[in-house]
Amino acid sequence: MPSPSPQVVASLGALAVLPGVPEKIAAARAACERLRWHEALRRRIPEASAESRVRGAQASAALEGATVPLDLVRDIMRGAAAWPLRPDPVQQVARGAVQATAESERVRTTVTSAPLQALARLHVAAAAGLVEDRQLGRPRLHDEQPAEFTDLGVAPDAAALSARLEGLVAVMTVGAAVPALVVAAVAHAEIATARPFVRGNGVVARATERALVQACGLDPTGVAVTEAGHAEQGGPAYLGALAAYGMGTPEGMGLWIGHCADALVAGAALGEQICDAVRAGRLS
Repeated sequence: MPSPSPQVVASLGALAVLPGVPEKIAAARAACERLRWHEALRRRIPEASAESRVRGAQASAALEGATVPLDLVRDIMRGAAAWPLRPDPVQQVARGAVQATAESERVRTTVTSAPLQALARLHVAAAAGLVEDRQLGRPRLHDEQPAEFTDLGVAPDAAALSARLEGLVAVMTVGAAVPALVVAAVAHAEIATARPFVRGNGVVARATERALVQACGLDPTGVAVTEAGHAEQGGPAYLGALAAYGMGTPEGMGLWIGHCADALVAGAALGEQICDAVRAGRLS
């Protein structure tokens, strides 16, 4: 892997020291450390991380306006149930969230070394059945416009999008020179605001954040439910924080990073609850 650009390291490093951000980073790191040392994770990481993906998929779908029962998501992810042959629009969106969240576990080994490949795989999982097959796994073209995150303004055109994707790759491959929370938060926001795909951008953004939090060592067990942390703060707060990031001001970007830190703290707390249930044998 090539060495990270000093300019990218400096830019991301500047975000990490914005007013209030160091404290947020420290709180998220502490929450993940508490989770990592939970007694249930000595031997039962796969069980706990699988349940985290169940909760994460349900929360990611909910942020898209697709509410589905947790038991159904759990049964589908463990192969005990299946979506209808002709899913309705809500089920189609939920299916994409479930598939992309499951795929995040597989792309965590490539998300920091081959980010475009990882994004393509996540998009195929998120948008299958929602877009034409020719639109799966590749950035939108000059004549294609996303119909998502309209509250964030007009999406970049194809030329601007290419530059944004180059910047996104630089962020995702920056390595340990920048706090993992900042890397994951900026990657999430860049996908959501640049909207590289016709559909599925929000689901891909949240699955990417999950994979990066795990791959960068902040939550190596994959048990923190980052998506639920975002959903817990509410859809309007989530969109508002993304809009603040999109303004490009230090205050706005700091607000978004703080939002992601709060989401991770809440997600780690839910991860601890999952661990308690796993240890007690109460996981349904």
